[in-house]
Order: sequence, then C-alpha cells, then structure tokens
Amino acid sequence: MRLHELAPPAGAHRLRRRKGRGHGSGRGTTAGKGTKGQKARSGGGVPPYFEGGQLPLVRKLPYRRGFRSLNRVEYRPVNLRDLAQFDAGATVDVAALLRAGLLKNVREPVKILGIGHLERALTVHAHRFSESARQKIEAVGGSCHVLEHAAGAI
Repeated sequence: MRLHELAPPAGAHRLRRRKGRGHGSGRGTTAGKGTKGQKARSGGGVPPYFEGGQLPLVRKLPYRRGFRSLNRVEYRPVNLRDLAQFDAGATVDVAALLRAGLLKNVREPVKILGIGHLERALTVHAHRFSESARQKIEAVGGSCHVLEHAAGAI
C-alpha cells in the first residue's frame, strides 16, 4: 500500500451540499435562504450584537476604565488585633494563622496591617508588613520575618 492509495472507507465521507446550483439540483432558486430580505443577500446578515437599530446593550453599559496588572498579587490582610489571640513568644506563621481561622488557604500571601494594638512579643512570619504593623510588633519586643512567595503559585 502506498500513500496515494489511502482513502476513507466507503460511506465515511459525504460530499457537501452545493446550494444555489440550479433547479435540477433540488437546491436552486432561493437556496434555503427564504425569500428576499437582508439575510437572503450575498454577504448579508447582521452581527450577533445588532438589536434592530435600538441602542445596543454594549453601548448602554459604562466603559471599563483603568488597568489591572496580570502580575498583581492579592494579599490576605491580617490585622494586629487578630494576632492578640496568640500567646507571648509564639511564632505566628501562615500555618498558625490557618489553624486560628484567619486564613482559608495555606497558599494565600499574607500582609500584616497595623490596625489594633499588640501587648505581647511575637515572632511573625508573613509575606508583607505595613510600616505601622512592623513598628508596633518591634516596639513590644517581637520580630518580623518576610516570607518569599512564588508568583505562579498564587
């Protein structure tokens, strides 16, 4: 068997229907397009969003303004008042925040914000710290450690 001898099995390939090729073909005259009108003409028809001349929905809606970076990282905010539930000298990391119910997922990057007060020294591991949170944690004798996070994993 050679390459030029290959053919589909009998009945597997149908010829396409050739519309508009005369009365004898059975598909002549209007060729399945009905009678007259915009949709019967060659190149005729309206785009899917056309609403008969009424103001299209696309134009009724406000413009989408601004820009959102594809590389943007959404941080899960955790406030200092939420860290008050941990014991003095505890190490607060992503796993500890998950156990405490402050996070839903281990892969979420965390940012510690400075809302609230901290009375005990904690060792905090997070992906980001606000300046006020860092100052308040270090003021009570705690320490802040910045974690690395993979951009693709988030």
